[in-house]
Amino acid sequence: MLPRIIINGLRIILRAHGQKLANVLSAAVGIIALSIALPAFNQYRNTNPENDGYVQPRSISNLVEKTQKSTVTIYCEYGKKLYSQGSGWSMKLQTSQKYKYPTAVITNHHVIEDCLNDKGRVSVVNSNGNEYKAIIDNWDKENDLAVLATKAKIPPLKLSKNAPWPGYWVMAVGTADGYAGSIAFGNVLNVSDLEVLITANISHGNSGGPLVDNEGYVIGTNSWGAKGEQYNGAKALDSMCKKLIVCKGDYFWDRQN
Repeated sequence: MLPRIIINGLRIILRAHGQKLANVLSAAVGIIALSIALPAFNQYRNTNPENDGYVQPRSISNLVEKTQKSTVTIYCEYGKKLYSQGSGWSMKLQTSQKYKYPTAVITNHHVIEDCLNDKGRVSVVNSNGNEYKAIIDNWDKENDLAVLATKAKIPPLKLSKNAPWPGYWVMAVGTADGYAGSIAFGNVLNVSDLEVLITANISHGNSGGPLVDNEGYVIGTNSWGAKGEQYNGAKALDSMCKKLIVCKGDYFWDRQN
């Protein structure tokens, strides 16, 4: 048998080297884990909607649900069995009757045109199917936009601070052909001074609904479909500066000279 002093010495040496070995192994595992995780982290960062308008949302289902709650169906009844149906979306905007009808809803002028000057009755139906009276608070015929006011509590959507570019991911929401909460995905085909051209499908009844980006921010109001072409159109936020909202300049988005 080895002397006790030698055994104790070996134990001390093993403990010392064992700790060093554990440190080495721990470092090796850390390096391997980092080499695996870093590409995934970079991919996650590179596809962040906050930094890239071309990628899809982190959670499409959450964005769909949130936007649907802020979108309404609009009815303009202007005669016996005569009515027009469209869509609208809520935003933070003070109405002329802020105490009686505090909620502002954006839609197209052509959706409510036949009800102007008290010629008809306007109502909105929220995502839960509840109907509320609405009044026409403001309108801009030239840019085909209008503001309704209602007492319905509808969560407002936020406006995008970033101007859209060709290729950006978009989602159109509305009551397509009478089907409330309809969703269509697409991309920005191109943009003009006051309109956003999109590949997302738009049907009758979609008019007035929100066009949102991959973060759920509004970039336009769905307005028209191009016959014989493979794109549709929405009124950009810039067009709202003409009569509906107060902008810092002539346009909502900054423009570089």
